[in-house]
Amino acid sequence: MTTFVDRVELHVAAGNGGHGCASVHREKFKPLGGPDGGNGGRGGDVILVVDQSVTTLLDYHHSPHRKATNGKPGEGGNRSGKDGQDLILPVPDGTVVLDKNGEVLADLVGHGTSYVAAEGGRGGLGNAALASARRKAPGFALLGVPGLSGDIVLELKTVADVALVGYPSAGKSSLISVLSAAKPKIADYPFTTLVPNLGVVTAGSTVYTIADVPGLIPGASQGRGLGLEFLRHVERCSVLVHVLDTATLESDRDPVSDLDVIEEELKQYGGLDDRPRIVVLNKIDIPDGKDLADMIRADLEKRGYRVFEVSAVAHMGLKELSFALAEIVAQARAAKPKEEATRIVIRPKAVDDAGFTVTLEEEEGIYRVRGEKPERWVRQTDFSNDEAVGYLADRLNRLGVEDALMKAGARAGDGVAIGPEEDAVVFDWEPTMMAGAEMLGRRGEDHRMEAPRPAAQRRRDREAERDEAQQEFDDFNPF
Repeated sequence: MTTFVDRVELHVAAGNGGHGCASVHREKFKPLGGPDGGNGGRGGDVILVVDQSVTTLLDYHHSPHRKATNGKPGEGGNRSGKDGQDLILPVPDGTVVLDKNGEVLADLVGHGTSYVAAEGGRGGLGNAALASARRKAPGFALLGVPGLSGDIVLELKTVADVALVGYPSAGKSSLISVLSAAKPKIADYPFTTLVPNLGVVTAGSTVYTIADVPGLIPGASQGRGLGLEFLRHVERCSVLVHVLDTATLESDRDPVSDLDVIEEELKQYGGLDDRPRIVVLNKIDIPDGKDLADMIRADLEKRGYRVFEVSAVAHMGLKELSFALAEIVAQARAAKPKEEATRIVIRPKAVDDAGFTVTLEEEEGIYRVRGEKPERWVRQTDFSNDEAVGYLADRLNRLGVEDALMKAGARAGDGVAIGPEEDAVVFDWEPTMMAGAEMLGRRGEDHRMEAPRPAAQRRRDREAERDEAQQEFDDFNPF
């Protein structure tokens, strides 16, 4: 059963905003006490937070769909709906957040570092908040805005000081088991290690972490073997340790060629040229291994490598290697800028979000309006309510959308779409010369609508018939 997962695709959805309430205050001797509909609550966010106690992405591998709670709708009596609860997702230190195209959205390093993966929708205003001197009793409320949703990719890059690299069965797992308290699986066949092993080493006053990267073979940087899956775990290390097998049983291999192959794979992967290297000649407890180590040591030192001869089985040369790694790690830590405590950074949105664009899409023959405010207003409009549609028309007119359409060459009857292609509201545009409460009729209606509701039209027809009959009666009655 899989116990280590370092890459998952996560489907996140923030909570939707609650709808506003359209209500009128009623009490004895005061049947129409004014609007008292409350606002809807805000939807919850989906937030990724670094937690040191989490070491794998296994939970999200089994449950990739995560959704925050929705905001509650408003109620009468000026009662606002409850905000949705934020969904906190703990992730390991070193998690990188990417979109589906591979673009990095956030690099989460350090306990408590957070990233809002999906932002909750704002709640809709109730009719009490929409009331004004010109619109004293709105018969509508705004809908809540849907929360953002989408797919993100989480990749774990192990935060280790030392990375052990080398061919399968070179002795990396054995070395990490004797240097630290880690208990990896050890065997003499290829790809014994299927996941990176992490251990903690103490050398004098220096404590550092060491990890082995499994499955590096020729072609690993292009996806052969297991190397491509785990090469990301060496990106954050301070020093690379080449573990070379001096007692290999394969006739076509030798430690120097193994070193060249692994270096070529690291070069193809990229981004690791500045890391210091150490070469460890392992398995010198075997006579043939010791002889081969003595033969190639001078050649490796001429290349500029620090060479250590060790035996993980016989515990030979481990102390010198451990203190040498501690020295390099301490130097790397001293060279890094001092890390400050993680701070909560508040990035408020720009106050002026009134910007929008109007473009003519000649293929479809429509004018498309894109902008934060127009698109949000459309999502908040109840199109079954004529008065709400009229209110939307007033807002768009005040924002300047109508003037922009005229400047772009739009004429009466042309198609206009507000929003992206997959979720747009399309209508035939009719220029509005007048706007305001003086154009409103009964509550919930707007006479500017070309196609009023059938029930309202029938009511108007009956009233017209009664007025005509009353006029005929008055003309007939001489008194």
